[in-house]
Amino acid sequence: MAYLGLAISGMLSFLVFRGHLHVPGDATRTAANLVAHEGLARLGIVTDIAVVLTQTVTAVAFWKLFRPVHPVAAGSIAAFGLVNAVVILVATAGSATALDVALRADTTSAGDALLLYDLNAAALSLAGLFFGLWLIPMGWLAGRSGYMPRPLGWILIGGGIGYILSVLLASLTSDDPSAVYALTVPATIGELWMVGYLLIKGVADDAVADGRPPTSRKMALT
Repeated sequence: MAYLGLAISGMLSFLVFRGHLHVPGDATRTAANLVAHEGLARLGIVTDIAVVLTQTVTAVAFWKLFRPVHPVAAGSIAAFGLVNAVVILVATAGSATALDVALRADTTSAGDALLLYDLNAAALSLAGLFFGLWLIPMGWLAGRSGYMPRPLGWILIGGGIGYILSVLLASLTSDDPSAVYALTVPATIGELWMVGYLLIKGVADDAVADGRPPTSRKMALT
């Protein structure tokens, strides 16, 4: 359930809240949006905190799930997931401060709020690097485990590589954001497949221990 919560809170944060508040390059509109939609901005902050919490729980749960398959690779999932959560937390501090600054409504608040949101966006972009790094060992372990579909593992690995490349491409150019988003599509497919697999089919305790196909007894990420 933690992984489902991560997926939902992540989509809400990206699709619903951030795009309605931050106007890149326009300090006046960004500050006006924050003041006019204070409630939406605060919900966005809460949603980002939910991303941090669910990312943390999911990272630890994946370590527990995959530790019998390969403890070092499982530990890398936890490590990259926890670092990603910390980076998102730093980004959230930026957006929360931007709201406070915008509400101050003095002569410098608009420019300061935009700068803080720009820093928020930069931190979230860099968080994608660690998100990609956590998908690669996850995919490798899923394929190696014997109780998850091998194609799922390959898609997760491809998604992780795509995320890393998207961060590099975004750092090199901002002219074609569609190419950056296209590189993240495999990761979205792989994560939705993993969430659905764990919720619908699950993984049995005995399969985790022995590397056998799952039985009727399920172990879910909680």
